Amino acid sequence: MFGEEYDVIVVGGGHAGAEAAAAAANLGSKTLLVTMNLQNIGQMSCNPAMGGIAKGQIIREIDALGGYSGIVSDKSAIQFKMLNKSKGPAMWSPRTQNDRMRFAEEWRLMLEQTPNVDFYQEMVSGLLTDNHKVVGVKTSLGIEIKSKSVVLTNGTFLNGLIHIGEKQFGGGRAGEKAATGITEQLVSIGFESGRMKTGTPPRVDGRSLDYSKMIVQPGDAIPEKFSYSNTKPLSQQRDCYMTHTSSLVHDLLRKGFDRSPMFNGRIKSTGPRYCPSIEDKINRFANKDSHQMFIEPEGWETVEVYVNGFSTSLPEDVQFKALRSVVGFEKVKFFRPGYAIEYDYFPPTQLKHTLETKLVENLYFAGQINGTTGYEEAASQGLMAGINAHLKLKEQEPLILKRDEAYIGVLIDDLITKGTEEPYRMFTSRAEYRTLLRQDNADLRLTPLSYNIGLATDKRMKRMEEKLEKSETLVNFFKETSVLPEDINPIFESIESSLVKQSDKMYKAFSRPNVTMDHMLQLKHVSEFVQENNFDSEILEQAEVQIKYSGYIAKEKVNADKLHRLEAVKIPKNFDYTKLKSLSFEAREKLTKIQPITISQASRISGVTPSDISVLLVFLGR
Repeated sequence: MFGEEYDVIVVGGGHAGAEAAAAAANLGSKTLLVTMNLQNIGQMSCNPAMGGIAKGQIIREIDALGGYSGIVSDKSAIQFKMLNKSKGPAMWSPRTQNDRMRFAEEWRLMLEQTPNVDFYQEMVSGLLTDNHKVVGVKTSLGIEIKSKSVVLTNGTFLNGLIHIGEKQFGGGRAGEKAATGITEQLVSIGFESGRMKTGTPPRVDGRSLDYSKMIVQPGDAIPEKFSYSNTKPLSQQRDCYMTHTSSLVHDLLRKGFDRSPMFNGRIKSTGPRYCPSIEDKINRFANKDSHQMFIEPEGWETVEVYVNGFSTSLPEDVQFKALRSVVGFEKVKFFRPGYAIEYDYFPPTQLKHTLETKLVENLYFAGQINGTTGYEEAASQGLMAGINAHLKLKEQEPLILKRDEAYIGVLIDDLITKGTEEPYRMFTSRAEYRTLLRQDNADLRLTPLSYNIGLATDKRMKRMEEKLEKSETLVNFFKETSVLPEDINPIFESIESSLVKQSDKMYKAFSRPNVTMDHMLQLKHVSEFVQENNFDSEILEQAEVQIKYSGYIAKEKVNADKLHRLEAVKIPKNFDYTKLKSLSFEAREKLTKIQPITISQASRISGVTPSDISVLLVFLGR
């Protein structure tokens, strides 16, 4: 191992590192995954769940591109829910509750079965560089391992500092030491670094809880799955539960605020706004008497339970006393207390769209090192970094996803164009083309792109093409087939919709509000056509979305086409913005720092105005 050169070395075995290693290896690069503990590959450091609002769409996109997160999630799931089903399909978001131990085991086994992946357990303490180009890594034992590219996916380990009340100690997560050396070296090279914070709640003994006092939260009656491959949906599921804090709980927690590292100045870095600690929620929403808590089992067999909604860094005695005042937690026993962790990150404006750094060639950053939070955000960056590291070595065009092609494209574009000063989490509201970026069509959007670079398999591509063909066949059937008033009126009457006096195309009837595929299947012609063609629920859903939301989809495609026109206007590499005196001072400063590659990207930079874009367009002869 030590005498050979790798194509790609991935540092870190979390969600980003695992996807990066899998992608690079599956594309044919000789890959080494170096991590501090091989037992913790794919570890769910926080809650035992994948997906959720916007995050579920990202997992579907990773799967469509040939990544492993969707498959691993399906194989280790203990519950499945499709969130936001009462809203439009752009908001539908799949989520699994997972068996934490099986999740990590599945990741480890899948990587071990992936050709071209080698493993090594040790801390990487520095990079080997030559003339602003990375050429390998150096370990804490002083071993030098050569490679043509390096992907850093260090998570919360870079100079990690754990806080529990007045106590603080170095660590990358509970029970594991921090990583040192890399930040200091990168800063000496010229990188800008910062500090961020995240936190996690206590883990408790499920045998000590009284679930009869809580509200049961079952999975979907007919569970779906993440992966477009042949993974199996769940045949049985584990329930989650919900309870609430109270004014008494809040009062007990407030008594510890003077010992809280959040409020006494010990923690100076920024935490995730949309996943605040319980003390932060009490402080910010002082008028609320209670907050929801979701009680999530950690697996099929284990009694360990994750207390979602009670993230905290308060002293352990305060945590314990307050939790014992929560309904159902009167006799709770701790497995471990909650804690906060501070860690180093590097503002992502220092990256290209490929996630390669601007300062050091062939060095890529992915995951929390870029200021993001969440397994899904990390995994998607790891996938793209692994893909692009391989493509660059093969002197092929990079894979850069546009904002209308994927949530992953929105995520990366936001990071490198706008940067982030707080842990970045994906939401559907961040995507201006979310009607196009649905969870049901990620394979239609992305599998062809992945297939073209050699990552998605022939089997995946064929399955996608069959889905597209069958969906179009069903949509065309509705467009071309008429329905008589006496057949459709009973359906309209049942939903209190106006009746018709003459026959019309089924497509028009289906387009009415409140008319669903279930209604249309009551028509004999439709049910017979579906049965004859053996259309499954996935095809029915795809056709329904295409018909019901055709107007919205068409409108967003028009807007996306306008974006593409600006994407086509390239800005020369290392363009000197100082010579354009008509640009505002702020625009010159921001454009020089970020170095956008297109006019479209330049227009999304904070501080760059429409008049600045006009100046650029005039100069570029447009």
